[in-house]
Amino acid sequence: FLLFLILAVMATEAFPQGLNGMDLIIDGWFHERGALWPGQAMSLKVEEVVYHGRSKYQDILFFKSTNHGMVLVLDGVIQVTEHDEHSYQEMIAQIPLMAHGNPKKVLVIGGGDGGVLREIARHDSVEEIVICEIDEDVINYSKKYLPSLAVGYSDPRVTVKVMDGSIFMSENPGTFDVIITDSSDPIGPASVLFEAPFYRGMYDALAPGGVICTQGECMWLHKDLIKPLVDAVKKFCTSVEYAFTTIPTYPSGQIGFILGTKDKETCKTPVKVDRKMEETLKYYNKEVHEAAFVLPSFARRAIFE
Repeated sequence: FLLFLILAVMATEAFPQGLNGMDLIIDGWFHERGALWPGQAMSLKVEEVVYHGRSKYQDILFFKSTNHGMVLVLDGVIQVTEHDEHSYQEMIAQIPLMAHGNPKKVLVIGGGDGGVLREIARHDSVEEIVICEIDEDVINYSKKYLPSLAVGYSDPRVTVKVMDGSIFMSENPGTFDVIITDSSDPIGPASVLFEAPFYRGMYDALAPGGVICTQGECMWLHKDLIKPLVDAVKKFCTSVEYAFTTIPTYPSGQIGFILGTKDKETCKTPVKVDRKMEETLKYYNKEVHEAAFVLPSFARRAIFE
């Protein structure tokens, strides 16, 4: 759920600074409040702040919580807790990988904590993994404070590009079998990741039969954001679908994924089923994959009708 800035060169001039994470720690509790989830907040008890600083692009906070392990916060928004990260990392990666069935080349946009890389590296079929993360500080501090996620960087198939992912995709058309965008919320510079041109760039970088998967916000909070994006992406993707996962420390305890394909009809049923791999996972399995696309009636009507 990490912030990826498309307009990297303009970021510090065109967009205001995000929240200072330390300002949200009051009486020993971190309180997450945000414009995209008005009237509600998520609080975690802080045991120890292990790092706080500002990169070129965002405020970065790592703290050890009393009950959720290490926590990564960017611009005042919780990105990762060790307690529940698997439900997001596994689903955003395994759904498109298993839906494809035999990916060889995989691209990750954002995802500097390394969790998505960790999940991709479980697949022996994958020959090349490229990650484009604009903020090198997120990579470096995640390696120090979140080694269970950043272990993904140790795989020899991984190539790290500290750069604008949209530029990289434009330079590599028709290349990747799966593209995963692990982005932040659509505020400020990250808002471009929730617009049709960015999705078109991902589509153009896909090989035939390819799958794109992006963080798709929350059906309880962001239906008005999700529907127009899905409608726009339908104009060029062969199929566009919406899936979701549950994760207690994200707003409303849920987050979704927008999946699009190129010359492929659906992602709802996994082409590949690996029961041996499932034994090593905490959240994803074939049945959860299929169930993730079954939406509540209000969400189905709001997004697809």
